Amino acid sequence: MDVAARRSRASTPRIDPKDLAVRADTAGGPGGQHANRTRSRITVELDLTTASSFDEPTRARLREVFGDVVRASSSASRRQGENRKVAEERLERRVAAALDVPAPRRATKPKTSAVERRLESKRRRSRVKRLRAADDDE
Repeated sequence: MDVAARRSRASTPRIDPKDLAVRADTAGGPGGQHANRTRSRITVELDLTTASSFDEPTRARLREVFGDVVRASSSASRRQGENRKVAEERLERRVAAALDVPAPRRATKPKTSAVERRLESKRRRSRVKRLRAADDDE
């Protein structure tokens, strides 16, 4: 992973609203006539192949995680405006989480004292078992 793709959540680039495709659908689930007839669920899509909000290394990292399109939707509210805000926030959080690359793990060696404690414990246990085995033979 190159350094350009490694970013913290604080430096996540803003998504240009022109890059977003917004679609309104009827929300599923209970709700009667209102839910069946109004298009209140909002789905927001970000096409990573054409998005101008990101530089090339960032776009490559996002395409590695999501593929070509990132989607987020919301149907929590009865109003399209609120659902659009929630869906856009979810999309931004997903993008930020994908750009937050954890630091690589470095292998470490156990301390000498820890190795010695472990070996001494094994010797002690071995001695106990040997003494028990000698008692069983009698």
